[in-house]
Amino acid sequence: MFRLEIITKEEIQGMIDRKQRKIFLQVLTLIVLSVPTVFAGGQKESAKPADVEGRPREVVVRFAEVGWMDIEATTAAARLVLEAIGYETTSNTVSVPVAYEGMAEGDVDVFLGNWMPSMGTIANTYFERGAVEKVRPNLEGAKYTLAVPRYLAEQGLTDFSHIADFADELDYTIHGIEAGNDGNQIIWDMIHSGAFGLDDFIVAESSEAGMLSEARARANREEPIVFLGWAPHPMNSYIDMVYLTGGDDHFGPDFGAATVYTNARAGFLEAYPNLERFFNNLYYTVEMENDIMAKIDEGIDARDGARSWLRENPAILDEWLQGVETLSGEDALPVVLDALAG
Repeated sequence: MFRLEIITKEEIQGMIDRKQRKIFLQVLTLIVLSVPTVFAGGQKESAKPADVEGRPREVVVRFAEVGWMDIEATTAAARLVLEAIGYETTSNTVSVPVAYEGMAEGDVDVFLGNWMPSMGTIANTYFERGAVEKVRPNLEGAKYTLAVPRYLAEQGLTDFSHIADFADELDYTIHGIEAGNDGNQIIWDMIHSGAFGLDDFIVAESSEAGMLSEARARANREEPIVFLGWAPHPMNSYIDMVYLTGGDDHFGPDFGAATVYTNARAGFLEAYPNLERFFNNLYYTVEMENDIMAKIDEGIDARDGARSWLRENPAILDEWLQGVETLSGEDALPVVLDALAG
């Protein structure tokens, strides 16, 4: 047996109100809890929006490096200037594929080390997808291909086609840099295709520092080695080395003649016109990079080396900072000069 109770209209309304309040509180709780998650991965910006003239907003500029001394030098110089005009910057060292995936996923903003044409094996896919923008060349006159110590060239190894003739002496090994690097990939492609009779060879993968330490040690002992070489870099001073001919179809003509480009994640520079002007102005010279890298090679921190070079060569800042402002809207050039002098 059960008892039927009559519920009044007012009681029904009270039940509905309580249920609605409960639902409202649950929804409000979910919104509050979700706010940190939504903004945790976003960029740090000030409360000030850009004005109609595109005045810069505060933003963290996230660079990628790939463990190469030249990119360490160029990134250090760019970061010094940006920090002087009010930007916060960060830089993480990753592999080349991770740098591009980071830009595509919005985790990296700028990469100053797009060596072309060799890096096209990795980068072109991202350019074609529109995930990464090729901003401008920042260095002309570079090169990137295989090299040997001079004494090995004098023994007859001067061309890619000669490498297999020295297979036993080389232990069927070509020395590359970090895994995933475009130069390593080019060598692996030659091996897998049987080019130059290299199908029994392998690539010894290491860091830039590790490979150059091995090349330097073998050069000092006059032992055979074939390794990835490039310029600008101090290796050209401390190793008496010869770049191999015959690699045009793989590393590009004229001993792997290269142009280095600034890359940015799609939409980043468009969103920040002041940064767009800076990165469209930014370029380096072989002499500049050689000077800063020589300081790094002596054990000087990259930022200190870049600061020293910019103090001694301030004229380049006239071009880098053409049309660029500080975050407070001042002309950037005198502010940067003051910061470097301090």
